[in-house]
Amino acid sequence: MRHRVGKYLTRLACFLLGVSAIGIALFLFVYVFWKGRGVISLSFLLDSPSGVPVGTDGGIFPALIGSIFLGGLSALMGGLLGIGAALYLAFYSDRKWLSVLVNTAILGLSGIPSILFGLVGYTLLIYKLGIGRSLLCASISVAAMIVPFVSIRAKKIFEEKRRGYMEESLGLGLSKEYTLRKLILPHCASELLGTVALGMAYGMGAVAPILYTGAVMQADIPRKLTDPFMSLPYHLYMLVNNGFSLEYAFGTAFVLMAFLLLVQLLCKGVTSLQERKESR
Repeated sequence: MRHRVGKYLTRLACFLLGVSAIGIALFLFVYVFWKGRGVISLSFLLDSPSGVPVGTDGGIFPALIGSIFLGGLSALMGGLLGIGAALYLAFYSDRKWLSVLVNTAILGLSGIPSILFGLVGYTLLIYKLGIGRSLLCASISVAAMIVPFVSIRAKKIFEEKRRGYMEESLGLGLSKEYTLRKLILPHCASELLGTVALGMAYGMGAVAPILYTGAVMQADIPRKLTDPFMSLPYHLYMLVNNGFSLEYAFGTAFVLMAFLLLVQLLCKGVTSLQERKESR
């Protein structure tokens, strides 16, 4: 009897927690949309910011494009480094002391506040090297922040789901590199894509790393890597921090949330298609 009651209570608690998570997410989306519904339109997405102060009129197009450029470039750099570190830890870490060192470094990076990545990026790239506030400096800072985010999850993917391929292939006389190229990486591609996309969303939503390294209040779409840029989180931060326009701030927040949700849905769709192909 006690066992049955405990089972039902556990199921009820899990159900309530799941419903609560869905409810919180829906509430945030509806609340943010409702607060910014007066400015959300096609022109809001396609126009540049205007008004006095800047951001109280017009749109967010340069900030949207700047966020996409920042997310894509940082995901490319951080994703390659993170997946490379995960490959080493999962398949090449023969020396225990070196594995412990790499793991410690990754875990240490994951616990560093994001503002420190911006501060170090500013000191090294802008103050020391003289590159200037730019898309490149901001992307490097964000990439360093998402390396541990991607690495920890990619390592879990390699170790839990695909490690058997390596053992079986080595038993058949295939090389480790051939197995990685032909078996493991293709089978993990969709999951790794989702991991990198999640890291991109994490980096795109951060303000602190780009605060000193490249984001500005008003700029055109960056034409080269050394140009400063606008970003949706930074634009939102300035609108709220200075009390310019809460309606425009909520509109910007809703576009940012909707874009990140779209990225996740696309990655989930790709993952689902890959799983269906494998099941066939």
